[in-house]
This record gives sequence, structure tokens and C-alpha cells, in this order.
Amino acid sequence: MKRVLMVLFCSFALSSCADEDFFQPDALATSEEIGGKAAAGPDSVWVILGRHYDRSGFHRFFWGNHNRKLWNTPVKLPVFKLNSLHGGLIVVEKGGGYQTTSFELQDSTGRRYALRSLDKDPRHVVSKFWQGTFITNILRDQTSAANPFGALVVPPLAKAVGVYHTNPRLYYVATNDTIFGQYSHEVQGKVFMLEEKYKHRADIGPDFGKKVIGFEDSEDALRQRFSKNSHHFNQKAFAKARLLDLLLGDWDRHKGQWDWALTTQGADTIYNPIPKDRDQVFLKMKDGVIPFIATNKLLARKFHTFDHDFSDVKAYMINAAFMDERLLHELSLKDWESIATEMQQQLTDEVIENAVQQLPPPVYTLTGEKLAANLKSRRNLLPDAAAKMYHVLARRVTIPGSDAEEHFEVKRINNGQVQVTVTRPASGEVPARQLYKRTFLKDETETIILHGLAGDDEFILAGEVGQSILVKIYGGLGEDDVTDNSSVSGWKKYTHVYDTERGNDILFGSETKDMTTEDVRVHAYDREGN
Repeated sequence: MKRVLMVLFCSFALSSCADEDFFQPDALATSEEIGGKAAAGPDSVWVILGRHYDRSGFHRFFWGNHNRKLWNTPVKLPVFKLNSLHGGLIVVEKGGGYQTTSFELQDSTGRRYALRSLDKDPRHVVSKFWQGTFITNILRDQTSAANPFGALVVPPLAKAVGVYHTNPRLYYVATNDTIFGQYSHEVQGKVFMLEEKYKHRADIGPDFGKKVIGFEDSEDALRQRFSKNSHHFNQKAFAKARLLDLLLGDWDRHKGQWDWALTTQGADTIYNPIPKDRDQVFLKMKDGVIPFIATNKLLARKFHTFDHDFSDVKAYMINAAFMDERLLHELSLKDWESIATEMQQQLTDEVIENAVQQLPPPVYTLTGEKLAANLKSRRNLLPDAAAKMYHVLARRVTIPGSDAEEHFEVKRINNGQVQVTVTRPASGEVPARQLYKRTFLKDETETIILHGLAGDDEFILAGEVGQSILVKIYGGLGEDDVTDNSSVSGWKKYTHVYDTERGNDILFGSETKDMTTEDVRVHAYDREGN
């Protein structure tokens, strides 16, 4: 099937692009100024964000209409003025994005901002072999599936449901602007999105209240979480943020799309999610012959079109799989349903209509009413989508400890239920605490995986039952104690222990399958998702 698709890509790319200069990189026009400053005053201009996405009917039949009308609709945008915006900004560093031009900026108070070009150029994300070929042109053309104004709709929705958020704004950089010095040629005549960054204490704005003490990116937050059992992700807050992703149709929620606001709770540090980079909301993809084929469940499933319902919840979870598995394992179905119902109540018709009205007036005229209707429909279906997301995650659940000491207790209960409790003993100024407790159901969960990581951990299993769930134990690098006193009817063993043969105290029971080995890689755990 993939070979057939490639043939189609090649043949139709050649036929639909041959009559235009789409193969030449310098023909991929940037935002076009209409009338210049004289037409709209010194502080704003009318611009078209992507005239190069205006394609022939033949091309659109095979490659889709997508959001081409939005990319080709003239909108009035303020002119970006580095020296005066937010009291005057300076360039801290140039970003390293492969598809966009980006900068980190700072105002006089130390507040940081990200400035990122709105349009994308995928030349540098493909191998040199394909650069300058029709493949690059196809990728560039399919950027038209994104809604370039979608991020403007997000803040009112996020605020209504209590999810931290940035406040993006669009600006046009004049064709004669030289304030960026050696980088001026990279920004002139382009539209950029400016939004807050969350890195330092100076970035703590009024929206965060007095409890937030700082920020971390995902890399540092994950490293702290797995190093210490006094660092925790706020899983209910993350579930709410992920349901907001579903509402928006935002499929691209990998670990780099999150920052984390730090709060404290006694001796513990809590990480609260801040979604960012909303450039993939309201995707319109499945409306051309080739994209229709390419986005089915066997191929590029994750590029799922935003419409009135959640026809494929799992598609929205593909890019987020690493984060979802590590940050959503505590929650029950009741938790998910409660969060979704609360969000339904918060996302009133008035909230949704106000959010959609943040679009530029010409864009609202084209798509505002339909977008609002789709958001209302998806809001009404949110509890059902939450249940589907829960069931996807519940099939195989991984519960990691940390590099400190933890005690894992597994109780096999009648009717196929398994209760897992994780506690930490007191250590120095860190008091003892129950870290985790959840009861799993056999009808929902096939496998429970426990990772002790590097601490000297204890695993105790108990309960005599007729049916149960497979429990896999990965002791980790420490000297671990494993005691299996559980029993399940039948010949199959429902406790599998993976650890090194030496350096551990393992009491095998009738239910234990010995998977120990001399290879220390047996209990490897992917902490970073690289």
C-alpha cells in the first residue's frame, strides 16, 4: 500500500506542479504586503500569509483544498517594532527550529518571549537527497492544511477550563526592517507569532498567582521526576490539558510542546502543565484524493482532520504517547469523566463564541460560525472522548518509581481486580508518603508494569483469586526485594520478574515466572523519549 501511495505522490506531484514554479525554492513566496504602510497607516498593514498555497483546481482535487482560503485571505496585522513593543525588546538568541525562523526575545523586566515565523519551510527536515525535489514541494504545500490563525482562538478556551496558556499575537515584519541586524534578511516581509516563554522567575505573570515558584521544560521535569520521589506531575491537570488538546484537534503534543509551572506541597514539588506551540489546531487534511488515502488508519493516521466529532481519538494520542504513558497512569475512569464533565460546564456557548471572535474579521467571516459549531459539538461529546482516551491508556499501564527507595504493594482481588499501592519511606527532611494508589479491572487492563528504577525497592504481591491481570516487575539497578505470595487459578503465571540474577532478594511463589538474567539491560526504562 505504501509503495502504491508513493507512486501516486510522485506522479501527481509532477503533473500538478509542472505548470508552475513550485519546484524552485525562491518561488515559495513569503507573506505579501498589500498596499504597504501607506494603505493602512504606519502601524499596520494588510497582508496575505501564503499566496503560494493558492493552487489550481486540478492540484486541489488531488492534494486538497485544506485551509488555503485562510492562507490567501488578506488580513490587517500590526507591524512588529522591536524597540517599542512591550517597552522595548532585545534579541537574546536565535532559535534552532528546522522549519521556522525563531528568536528568543527579552523585555526590560527580564520577561522572555518567543518569536516564530508562521509559515513553514520543510526543506531541512528531509534528507539532502530529497531537498529541492517534489517531495519538499509536497511537504511545503501540505502546510496549507494548518489553520494559521487557530492559535488565537485557544487562550479564552484554556482560561475557561483553568489550563495555563500563552497569549499569541501575530505581527508583520516590514520589508525594510533592519533592526534584526545580520538576521534581517530572514525576517523581512514575513508574518511572525509572538508568545510568552516560561523559563525564569521573571516570566511569572499574574495568571499564575502566588503559588508558582518557577518553570522547567519537559527534559528537566522528567529528569527530576525519575531522580527523586518528591517530584510529581499534576496528572489531573495534565488530563484536563490533554482533553483541551482533543477539543482543539491538536495532534502534535510531543514532550517539546510543554513547559511546567512549579508549585510546592510541603517537601514535594509539583509540575503543572503549560501547553505551547498551538500551530496544529483545527487541521483540515482529509479533503483531497492523496491526503484522504494517506491519513487512513494504516498510514499517516495522526494527521486527523478537525470536524464536529471525535471519530478517531487514538489519532490524537500518537505523538503524545510518550508523555501520556508517563503522566496519566494514576487516573481512573471516574476521574476522566469528572474532568470532562466539568470542562463541559465551563465551555459555555458564550466562551466558545468569544474565543472564535479572536480571529481576524475577514477570517471569522470565512470560518467563524462553522468553527464555533464544531467546538460546541465536540464539547458536548467530551465525556465520551475522555472515556475512549482512558480505555486506550488503560490496556497497558506502566507505573515507574524513582532512583530513590519505594515500596510497591500489589493486591490481587476477586473479580479480576488488582490494587497497586506505592509508598516512600521517610528520608531526611522528606516524610513518608503514599505516592500512588489505583485499582485496575481485568476487563480494562491486560498488563501492569512496575519499574523500580535505581533505588533499593521492595515489591510484595498477595491475594488468592480465580482470575487476574498480568503484572511485570522490573526491579532496576538497586538491590531489590521481591516477594510473591499471590496465586491465580490455572496454569498461566501472572507475575513476571525481570531483574539481574545477583544482588537481589527474590522469593518466588507459585505465580512467579523467573525472567532474571545476567544482562543489566533487562530493566532499562526510557526516561527521556529520545
